[in-house]
Amino acid sequence: MIQRPELNQDQFLTVLSRDEAIARFRAALVPRPLGEEMVPLDRLVGRVLARDIAAPVDTPPFDRSVVDGFAVRAADVAVASEAAPVLLALNGETIACGTEPRLAVAPGTATPIATGGPIPRGADAVVMIEQTEPELDGRLAVGRAVAPGQNIAFAGSDIARGETLLRKGISIGAREIGMLAAVGLAEAPVWRRPRVAVISTGDELVQPGKPLRPAAIYDSNGPIIAAALEENGCEANRFGAYPDDAAQLEEAMRSAHASCDAVILSGGTSKGAGDLTYRIVERLGAPGIVAHGVALKPGKPLCLAVCDGKPVIILPGFPTSAMFTFHDIVAPVLRILAGMPEREEIKVSARVPVRIPSDLGRTEFVMVSLAQAAEGMVAIPVGKGSGAVTAFSQADGFVTIDALSEALPAGTIAPVTLFTPHLSTPDLVIMGSHCVGLDAVIACLADRGSTARSLSLGSLGGLSALKRGECDLAPIHLFDPKTNTYNAPFLGDGMTLIPGWRRLQGIVFRDGDPRFSHAADIQEAVRTALADPDCLMVNRNQGAGTRILIDQLLAGARPPGYWNQPRSHNAVAAAVAQGRADWGIAIRPVAEACGLGFLPLAEEHYDFAVAAEPRAPDAIAAFRDAIREAAHSLRAIGFTAA
Repeated sequence: MIQRPELNQDQFLTVLSRDEAIARFRAALVPRPLGEEMVPLDRLVGRVLARDIAAPVDTPPFDRSVVDGFAVRAADVAVASEAAPVLLALNGETIACGTEPRLAVAPGTATPIATGGPIPRGADAVVMIEQTEPELDGRLAVGRAVAPGQNIAFAGSDIARGETLLRKGISIGAREIGMLAAVGLAEAPVWRRPRVAVISTGDELVQPGKPLRPAAIYDSNGPIIAAALEENGCEANRFGAYPDDAAQLEEAMRSAHASCDAVILSGGTSKGAGDLTYRIVERLGAPGIVAHGVALKPGKPLCLAVCDGKPVIILPGFPTSAMFTFHDIVAPVLRILAGMPEREEIKVSARVPVRIPSDLGRTEFVMVSLAQAAEGMVAIPVGKGSGAVTAFSQADGFVTIDALSEALPAGTIAPVTLFTPHLSTPDLVIMGSHCVGLDAVIACLADRGSTARSLSLGSLGGLSALKRGECDLAPIHLFDPKTNTYNAPFLGDGMTLIPGWRRLQGIVFRDGDPRFSHAADIQEAVRTALADPDCLMVNRNQGAGTRILIDQLLAGARPPGYWNQPRSHNAVAAAVAQGRADWGIAIRPVAEACGLGFLPLAEEHYDFAVAAEPRAPDAIAAFRDAIREAAHSLRAIGFTAA
């Protein structure tokens, strides 16, 4: 790879600036992903997802215990204490993982259950085995009260069927493999990896492992470039090293160009009559060489070409120059062909906005999602518990809490260890109410080249995050009975509203259920449901706009199932469709998608709170445009324009 001087020079480099060389190269190539292919689970690591993946099932697929203990009705043990334990009759079955419950938990009874076991009908809490004692008469003494929902992971609390599990463009690692496996997917659509030919040139080259002859050097560029290609999402096709023989080199380059998506050579880029490679490149196809010589140090002799739609790059011979130019100019383009982000990072520091409690004596790792706030990077905890897998899809990395600390105080500037070498903070961070229509808008944003991350915190949670400067947009649907209007009365100082769309909320139920299908109106349906102790509802999480609507409708009542609080409309509909509940409140498009009956309750306004002086005004403008562009998709889902 030593540059060989020639006495007769008939070509001279026309040196371009770095930016001009890159602009010419990309204009000639117009880089984009090469196409998608389905790849099985065991070969997905490192691949880039080509399409959004929706969960085909709930995770977890049923309400399950998170401890060993006894499934109970919380009301039965509300006054239990060690001094005055409550006695319960034991049901005649024991529920373990994989055991389907057969008996309902009636008042005054309990069912033994193992960690991971399905919650039987009628139970709404699990008391830990350590808080109980067996009695001689066969009954169970419970020495501590439990709250409704305690020690239960509700079905769909991690992700509900139909929700977006993974978004296109992510690089698949062990975390994503786990998420796909958790919902039963055995393969996924990914972008095809570019096949890149690697050719070294020079009479002086010897392959590693061979004896080194006088005046020769080992070919280090070939292996280095091949490894760098693998690191950047490509398949390296190693053609080996070729001497400075015009016929041999041209045959190899033509074979490489015909069989691969790109060709990279090293050595032979300097000016001189003895330089063979650039002349061969000129004969491979149009438009040919677009830059031969770039104002870089090191890396000046770089040659960039596009031949019949394929990039052909001739890197300088010196390894330092070759790798500098590869990573600075070539790798970003190849990563685009592979469907990957252009650049890579390793670590960042970020402010943790909330206090994170921790157990003394244990080193704790807390997954965080990173967002750009006015004062710098913010790390937002996104953990959903030890059994959750989808927190990984929302997390960029993790912070570590020392074993001697009982908490990470709010406001701490903490180092964030990234899950992947490349951190690409989204153009927009969206926190607030969940809506399936938001996926359509985010898809339009992605088509425009903008990125967004959405975290479901509920309407009130989103407004609080926006007030603290942790997000750019807060989707909300909050009704103010005093003014008979939606959303605007809830805006804080320095906030304004972006109109979204209208959506119809109502009771969802299984078709044919006479308690709802025969009701004259929604009030009669609710009265019927409240009068039937076997009629189980499914609620929504606190802070959600739908939860506020539900509590207004119930007027203080707490029917069975009230403490089942999933975080999305999809999860509510799934619970009803699968018979885990009999009714709940959700939007009509979700009910229709699950084949459920629907009783209209109210048309609500789903809008977006935004700072009057946003952090990223261009990104906000792009979001407004995306709402308009998604209008057709939103109508198809069942929403109407604001």
